Amino acid sequence: MIERFLEYIEVEKRYSPYTIINYKKDLSDFSAFVLESEASHDVVHVHKKVIRNFIAELSNAGLSKRSINRKLSSLRSFYSFLLRIGEIKVSPMETIDSLKFYAEKRIPFSVEEMEKMKDEVEEKGVITLLEKLIIETLYQTGIRKAELCNMLFDNVDFSKKEIMVVGKGNKERVVPFSDSLLEDYRQYLSIRHPEKGSEKFFFINKKGKKLGEKFVYLVVNKYFSLVTSKQKKSPHILRHTFATHILNEGAEISKVQKLMGHASLASTQVYTSANIEKLKEAYKNAHPREKKR
Repeated sequence: MIERFLEYIEVEKRYSPYTIINYKKDLSDFSAFVLESEASHDVVHVHKKVIRNFIAELSNAGLSKRSINRKLSSLRSFYSFLLRIGEIKVSPMETIDSLKFYAEKRIPFSVEEMEKMKDEVEEKGVITLLEKLIIETLYQTGIRKAELCNMLFDNVDFSKKEIMVVGKGNKERVVPFSDSLLEDYRQYLSIRHPEKGSEKFFFINKKGKKLGEKFVYLVVNKYFSLVTSKQKKSPHILRHTFATHILNEGAEISKVQKLMGHASLASTQVYTSANIEKLKEAYKNAHPREKKR
């Protein structure tokens, strides 16, 4: 039944390959738990107590509340599907709530931190061209790490300096890149040697295979650890940084929404919160009432 559900979200819902992989992993983990704790292969007809035991097991294993909630979301979708096709009459997720937690604020890197990282690693000569391109592509385009790993060679337009990105739900969008990145891309082509089967992907690791998301995370974390004490140093922070910096420079929020691939403007508005202090300062310096004070 899990395979039928995965086929449904792939064919009918048209979820991205990355999302499907996450659903498959979450349901596989739950299936293994049911087999171990209940000695059963049946994940369709389970009692809500099994779900609660699963939550406890994940928590005891040290999984974060955010990660547990993602697994619960996968289960919720799975049992909603079973309800829809008539396999069950009541979902065991009906009275299961997501865990409450206070999300750590994702603080973007400052312009100074971005420049410091670039200057330091280039001066020391410790960064490879591929690593540099990973960081600069994430920062200059705002794409997600999964989108970077899945970036197709044929979707990079060197003449227009544009990348056609395939995002969540297989939605396509076009993002521009700079002249400096164009030069680095052209230099990269001379050292890019894909193995058979990996030719279609733009970014290739030293073994000639498609980049892995873990490698991308480690690259970002490694080099930003040299220049910042911020706790979070991830590809998503670079995406956050991209949006924050171009909004600070006056980009229209509706345009940023398109560049980010957000379905709703509300998702993009999250990035405007980082501008509040600057807005307050501008208000103090410009508003007649504040200037009198």
